[in-house]
Amino acid sequence: EVQLVESGGALVQPGGSLRLSCAASGFTFSNYDMSWVRQAPGKGLEWVAIINAGHGTTTYADSVKGRFTISRDNTKNTLYLQMNNLKPEDTAVYYCNAKLFSGLVVQREYWGQGTQVTVSS
Repeated sequence: EVQLVESGGALVQPGGSLRLSCAASGFTFSNYDMSWVRQAPGKGLEWVAIINAGHGTTTYADSVKGRFTISRDNTKNTLYLQMNNLKPEDTAVYYCNAKLFSGLVVQREYWGQGTQVTVSS
């Protein structure tokens, strides 16, 4: 059974930090491009960051560049998101996403259940 289980969400003050984790099981984690995607209250999904399966290349949305760091540990089948200098607009449910590409085509895709991050004083 495929599972993506996020953890680490919490209530934090503006300027604070959090580290989210996503534990993967049931598939070959190292073969998948992994992303964080978030959904703020009343808004659509917003892609946050991606780390590729091969060379571990990372890319970030402009809204989080310089503040968030995505990383992965293929020995632990775990994805991370280090979030620093958090802002109220970072408040959202954060989802872990796994994609297996065949060329440019998404062959398989999995989602976690999400973890709530609230940034408020």
